[in-house]
Amino acid sequence: MVTQDTNARQRRLKVTASADYDPKTPRQMVPVNGETLRIENEHAIVSLCVRIKDYSGYPESSPSTSPYFDHPMHAKDLYSICFSIIFKEPVNGNNLFFGNDFDHPIRDMLPPGFNAALRMVRWTLDPGLDGDVYADEPYLYSPALASWDQFRIGDKMRKTDDVPKLHDEVIEEGSYSEESASLRQKFNIPDTIEGRRKHFQDETNRKEFNFEPGRMYVADFGNPYLAFDDFSVRLPGFNLPIMKYVDEKNHELRYTLKDVSTGRVYLAVVFSVVLCETEDKEDHGKSEQRDENLGKFDWEAEPSSGDVE
Repeated sequence: MVTQDTNARQRRLKVTASADYDPKTPRQMVPVNGETLRIENEHAIVSLCVRIKDYSGYPESSPSTSPYFDHPMHAKDLYSICFSIIFKEPVNGNNLFFGNDFDHPIRDMLPPGFNAALRMVRWTLDPGLDGDVYADEPYLYSPALASWDQFRIGDKMRKTDDVPKLHDEVIEEGSYSEESASLRQKFNIPDTIEGRRKHFQDETNRKEFNFEPGRMYVADFGNPYLAFDDFSVRLPGFNLPIMKYVDEKNHELRYTLKDVSTGRVYLAVVFSVVLCETEDKEDHGKSEQRDENLGKFDWEAEPSSGDVE
């Protein structure tokens, strides 16, 4: 008899990322717990860092954990998706959403008690979470500004500025300078995580906030509820082993950052459960050699009327 534990050991996790859903666009392998990945297209420049506690997936060279989890804020967390983003176009705060979506139906694989667990998540963790898990292309999104665990506003970037590396940094709520702090004050954004999330649960407040082209914003998202070491979801009073639902069609969990008004995707991070024997034959079993320097932005927003004296 093949047990849940045996099944999990026969499979491993792989994390990839891209700036859209297009299957013609190659997804980059994410060096989990190791390095920051640069992702860029005509809409945004992203620096992505993924951390997973007790990681044993691909690439082979990935560290099993990160000093991030030693920080008091994250001692209980099991994973983190952290990124900086510089939009190349204005994005309204009410249109930017973050969450999970799928390209195929999942209604036939939803476990007993799923709706009760979802209500618990909305009640205790994320009141803004909404979606349709019974659709042909199911999704669960939250307003990004109200769902991120940490949100930090940065400065306007110049062409000659370095693209930031995040893997050695623990992002905290706030701003990077007096100028960016003044933006939080301008939009009455509270200094605390709880205050900011509650503030942006109000649609009116989200509509008033605009992500500026050329300005850096940094976000961190993670929690202690999704365990990749044994592929399970752990909520209070609800423990779901994922492996029994994994098959050839259902083996990916995608986190998406998108503008729901246009459908434009800015970041897609995909957690894939793969068979060890199959993946070991692939060329990307080991991490690529990367230049530690992510390079310059080499892009700069056109001056706005407010920037011109």
